[in-house]
Amino acid sequence: MTPLSSVPELPGSRHRPAEVYLDHAATSPVCQEAADAVLRGLSITGNPSSRHAAGDAAAEALEGARGQLALMLGCPADDVVFTSGGSEADALAVCGTVLAAGPARSHIVTTAIEHSAVLEACRLARELGAEITVVRPDPSGRIDPEDIRRALRPRTVLVSVMHANNETGVIQPVSEIAALARSAGALMHTDAVQTAGKLDLATTGADLISVSAHKFYGPKGVGALKVAAGVRMAPLIRGGSQERGLRAGTENLPGVMGMAAAAAVALRHMGDPDSRSRMRSLRTRLTDELTSIPGARVNGDGAPCLPETLNISFDGVRGDTLVDVLAAHGVCVSAGSACHSESDEPSHVLTAMGIPPERARSSVRFSPGRTTTAESVTRAARDTATVVSRLRLLGPAPTLRPTAARET
Repeated sequence: MTPLSSVPELPGSRHRPAEVYLDHAATSPVCQEAADAVLRGLSITGNPSSRHAAGDAAAEALEGARGQLALMLGCPADDVVFTSGGSEADALAVCGTVLAAGPARSHIVTTAIEHSAVLEACRLARELGAEITVVRPDPSGRIDPEDIRRALRPRTVLVSVMHANNETGVIQPVSEIAALARSAGALMHTDAVQTAGKLDLATTGADLISVSAHKFYGPKGVGALKVAAGVRMAPLIRGGSQERGLRAGTENLPGVMGMAAAAAVALRHMGDPDSRSRMRSLRTRLTDELTSIPGARVNGDGAPCLPETLNISFDGVRGDTLVDVLAAHGVCVSAGSACHSESDEPSHVLTAMGIPPERARSSVRFSPGRTTTAESVTRAARDTATVVSRLRLLGPAPTLRPTAARET
């Protein structure tokens, strides 16, 4: 990584400029409606499981939030199971189905581009006796449903394919894959952490859908899993009978209420054609300005993508160094998933797409959000062009020793 003493200065950077936040795929700022709902939740005294007036008030608030999340997930309220976030929801979806099915149905089909929460859950499922088949994407980062079909077996209990990739934004043909899984008698899980509030989750056809509040302007540390009626699932966290017996522990009522409020706002924006058009326009502007930099290439080009996510490689520049220098000048972006921000290993998503490790290490993810302006996009692109040019003059950065990845 380039030492701070050699960080290239931008014009006027001795006076730190206002922050430009283009890292919404890592986490989004909490919207006011969600913050207000969290405060209301903190004022509720009772435990939702208690049989008295205070408990009844808490239970009423909990079920109101469950109903709002059901609108986002496109399912009945009874199908919503609250969790501590997307990682726990993924683990419950993968390992909970394996534990419930037993050795007779112990085969899982997933992909090489899944979030580490799913891939690590699959590794745990393997330790529990399951067999895992991993399907690779095409060079654009898209999974071919026919590859999923060929991977299915009579013993397949679960197919897990993310709705849209967290690094490239490539949208996967989940509804087609869900139909194939159903025809084979398998359950379908989709990690919709990046698409909640952006795409209609009811159209996925999935039996199990994971979401995380902090990706759609809600609080951190709370998420949900849709578990369709009739799905056999074993709990991973055991103790009490909360959440249909699928997730023991007193519910995080303030967090759940904040998530529900954020979901309501997100659904309003998703249903507003002007809001979605503005996001597409921002991505187009960002793409045009960044790809005008010599040696810049879009990863995931040619596949349908979320307008909120853009992954670009800059030849001759380390992505992590570029991120650090831009951060020093008030532009917040990331080098792939925030869950592996301290690892020197190239992105498993990009390498699975066939992108060489050197190019994968030169990649940066830009993810605008609802408060992003055209002016901030232009500034970010201008600063990126300046930093890329000056880093190239410094020569190649040294290769770092691998370090442990941080947890989400």
